[in-house]
Amino acid sequence: MPNPSQITEILNAANSGDAAAQNAAYELVYDELKRCARRQSAVAPGSSLTPTALVSELYLKLHDSRVERIHNRRHFFSLASRAMRQIMVDHARLRTRAKRGGGAVHLELDTSDIGAETSAQALALDAALTQLAARDPELAQVVEWHFFGGLTFGDIAAEVGRHERTVRRDWEMARAYLRRAMSAAETS
Repeated sequence: MPNPSQITEILNAANSGDAAAQNAAYELVYDELKRCARRQSAVAPGSSLTPTALVSELYLKLHDSRVERIHNRRHFFSLASRAMRQIMVDHARLRTRAKRGGGAVHLELDTSDIGAETSAQALALDAALTQLAARDPELAQVVEWHFFGGLTFGDIAAEVGRHERTVRRDWEMARAYLRRAMSAAETS
C-alpha cells in the first residue's frame, strides 16, 4: 500500500480524468470501501444492495461528484462517508415509498447502535444528524466517519489529531444528542 501522499496524488490524477489513475485509485480504495460497507451490516439478507453493490454505487457517486481536488486522506474519507450516508438514506427513502405502493428495491439499515431500526427511523436519524451538523460539525463528522464510513475510533483520532478517548466521548455525546432528537421527532 502506497503512503498517504501517494494515494492523494493518485486520487487527484484519477479525478482529473486520467484513466490509468482511475483504475489504480479504484484498486487502492476498493478493499477499504468494501470493508466499510461490510461493517455497516446495512444489507438485509436477500437485498439487492450487497456490500459490492454499495461500494460500486459509492464509487460512482464519488466519481460523479466532480470534486476538483482531494486534499488528503481525511478529505477522501469525509467524501466517502458522506456519500455512503446519502446512498443509504436514499435507499431507506425508497423502502419507505415502497411501503406506500412503490416497487422499489428494499434496503434494511442496521442502525440499532444509534437507535434507528426501521427505514423511517433511518430517515429520522438523517434529519437528526443534519441538525447535529448545524450545531457541532465535528460531532457529526465523528458519526459519519464511524457509522457510515466504518472508521474505527483510532482511525478517526489519527485523522483529526485527537486522542482516541476524546473521539469515543464525542461519539457518546453525538449518540445521546441523536437519540434525544429522534425521540423528540417521534413525539411531535
